[in-house]
Amino acid sequence: MNQEHTLAQDCPATVIPAGDKVTLRAGSQVFITQSLGGNVTVRTEGGLFRVAREHTGAIAGYQPKELAADVAAGEFSEAAVWEAMKGCFDPEIPVNIVDLGLVYDVAIERIAAGTHTVEVKMTLTAPGCGMGPVIAEDARSKIAALPTVESAKVHIVWDPQWTPQMISDTGRKILGLE
Repeated sequence: MNQEHTLAQDCPATVIPAGDKVTLRAGSQVFITQSLGGNVTVRTEGGLFRVAREHTGAIAGYQPKELAADVAAGEFSEAAVWEAMKGCFDPEIPVNIVDLGLVYDVAIERIAAGTHTVEVKMTLTAPGCGMGPVIAEDARSKIAALPTVESAKVHIVWDPQWTPQMISDTGRKILGLE
């Protein structure tokens, strides 16, 4: 598969790792470095950028991979929340946030109307990473899409500090750390 593409139209993107919002201009050459969870990481002469799923149509000739079955179609459960978060990726690392060990806590509350609120505590691989709000919002939106979720919040915390030892066996295998 050819990873070099041209932007067919202006494309909103996020600068990695700063987290700043920018517009990549139509006609720009991009090289796809990662395509996971529906979002795409591209490299240009100007650096590394995350293109959100809803804007990948601007990448001429890019055919998105089929996403895993939509977990929102099943019944709500804590397992469904964890599975939804496995669809969220750090745009620089090809491992989901669960297997990276970034998710510290999931709290679910069933409320009177038979719906649920979900609160997640997660961290980042490095303090000061500007992509934190982007990754947290990706997780929040995937959780909010689950059936009966009325409210989803994702909080970024720094205690305990993340270390590479928190990466799961699956994540270690993907990264070649075994």
